Amino acid sequence: MARMIIAGISETTRDQIARLLASSGYSVYRCCTSGSSLRRALSESEDSILIYLGQIPDCKPEELVWDYGERVQILWIAKPAILENCESPEVFRLPVPTTGQTIAGAIEMLNQLHRRQMPRRAGAEKELVEQAKEILMKQLHLTEPEAHHLLQKQAMDHSIKMAEYAASIIQEEKQKNR
Repeated sequence: MARMIIAGISETTRDQIARLLASSGYSVYRCCTSGSSLRRALSESEDSILIYLGQIPDCKPEELVWDYGERVQILWIAKPAILENCESPEVFRLPVPTTGQTIAGAIEMLNQLHRRQMPRRAGAEKELVEQAKEILMKQLHLTEPEAHHLLQKQAMDHSIKMAEYAASIIQEEKQKNR
């Protein structure tokens, strides 16, 4: 199941959404109040559903789609005037005022969509990705989430699967060590 992340400035609203998620059978992975804490949570999570509440000054949902791609489904709940500025079709928008039932339905829909879209790596592919992350962590002194994010970004930049890019890193490392 995708990790649920709630992002928003208002503690009251975050708590309301967390209670709604709990009553619907979901647990909250993290609550974030800034763009940096949100990006950190998304980097640490392999797959997420983000409930983005209102506005966060240093982070826009469209930027998150660009940076995290299919790893995250975004439900943006805000005033209609704010939502009008979003041009990304990947961001699901829900105008306020709304009901808890509508929010719960939207989250369930995004969870189902997320399950269908998330690529599932086979054992061999997963092993390649893990080996490449270890190489990057040693070479560049990165944490595991940083290495994962770098690997993912480079694969996306080269328009290839993450496992393919991981294999190229492993091959380069083997050639260096000969």
